[in-house]
Amino acid sequence: MSTVSEAGVVSAVNKELFIGGKWAPAAGSATFDVHDPATGEVLCAVADASPQDGLAALEAATAAQADWAAFAPRERGEILRRAYEKLMARQEELGLLMTLEMGKPLAEAKGEIAYAAEFFRWFAEEAVRIDGGYAVAPNGSGRFLVTNQPVGPCLLITPWNFPMAMGTRKIGPAVAAGCTMVIKPAAQTPLSMLALAGILAEAGLPDGVLNVVTTTQAGGVMEPMIRDGRARKLSFTGSTGVGRTLLEQCAGTVMRTSMELGGNAPFVVFEDADLDAAVEGAMQAKMRNIGEACTAANRFYVHSSVADEFSRKLTERMQGLPIGRGTEDGVVVGPLIDSAAIEKVSSLVGDAAQRGATVLTGGATVDGPGNFYQPTVLKGVPREARMSTEEIFGPVAPISTFETEDEALAVANDTEYGLVGYIYTENLSRALRVSERLETGMVGLNQGVVSNPAAPFGGVKQSGLGREGGTVGIDEFLETKYIAVGGL
Repeated sequence: MSTVSEAGVVSAVNKELFIGGKWAPAAGSATFDVHDPATGEVLCAVADASPQDGLAALEAATAAQADWAAFAPRERGEILRRAYEKLMARQEELGLLMTLEMGKPLAEAKGEIAYAAEFFRWFAEEAVRIDGGYAVAPNGSGRFLVTNQPVGPCLLITPWNFPMAMGTRKIGPAVAAGCTMVIKPAAQTPLSMLALAGILAEAGLPDGVLNVVTTTQAGGVMEPMIRDGRARKLSFTGSTGVGRTLLEQCAGTVMRTSMELGGNAPFVVFEDADLDAAVEGAMQAKMRNIGEACTAANRFYVHSSVADEFSRKLTERMQGLPIGRGTEDGVVVGPLIDSAAIEKVSSLVGDAAQRGATVLTGGATVDGPGNFYQPTVLKGVPREARMSTEEIFGPVAPISTFETEDEALAVANDTEYGLVGYIYTENLSRALRVSERLETGMVGLNQGVVSNPAAPFGGVKQSGLGREGGTVGIDEFLETKYIAVGGL
């Protein structure tokens, strides 16, 4: 990609706040810089919202709620359908924009645009399938009517690692259900969301239905909106620590919440697994998005009888993966998001090595500008290593061994998290048995990627509350109303 093309996609995005259908600067015209994680260079400056701006956005969403809820479901669906088509038509430019602000290779970024668009297509179809019920009272004296209505104005908070898809996964069902929104994207990657706001406006989304506030003061801007009382739902994707804080704040107004929080995904390879398939699945589960995903395989548990072969094959795949700026041809491993991410990954690898783990490949940063870390495989990682309990969020695969099925399940479930787990086995009985016993909301059974807009996404334990996507994804944005009919 040429410098001109890169400058063009950045300049095409409006950098102001989007409130009530209008673009406007932040209070005091405050801005903050957006950096390219591959070079450290400044891409542009965007509006830095204040608490006052956040409340203005909430006011716009509240004012638009009644009219938007009255929109015909078919028309809400058609808006999403048009937005889907626009996203797909602009896949190249939006993918480049994402690569510049987030770092992932261009091929992955374009793949995320298609994945993100699919949430709009899925929920465009779900908008007309919001049903209810009619029943005769058991004693025959009346009737029960049940209907579903939009929950009301929503607050949405999205992370930096999937800056478009995490937005459409929340916006899609909210639009389909008839809810208005204020969305706050991560400060590291605001451009994709600002571009999405423009696309939705072009698709005919009425003023005030979607409002976007970009800010470096996440807590200062969000807490007043949460405690205000007018917003009736919060949907958050991010760390478990921040999720706990938000839940405490939401308790004051008994606000409905859905949380997609941290993960610590086990990847279990049994002795009867197809090792080539397991290695391929491991590459997908570990290296998708440079390992910066809550669904990333965080702990590899391999049966001792096949551990050496699995480790060798995985190391061969990880060695030599092209590292560089995501815009360069053939690059597979882009930069991590910022210097703090590099420091965390380096610290976790160093801790494991000090505790006796063997570095089979990688294990160091890459010289030069940008936040690059080598694809890394560690063998013999002890259970007391920090990376056994902390999310790595980087291209590091730690391998430990086990002897029995019960042992594998015990270590896999020995975590406060429960988002996803991966199992590789050719034994059908074991596959079903272990899938049921894994304490996770999702299981990848002989499959390294579980995310799909048509399937429910979410975890148990401290990995979150509620589900996104699938037929149940819209339920998070609906309230059930029961009407008792008498006098019959």
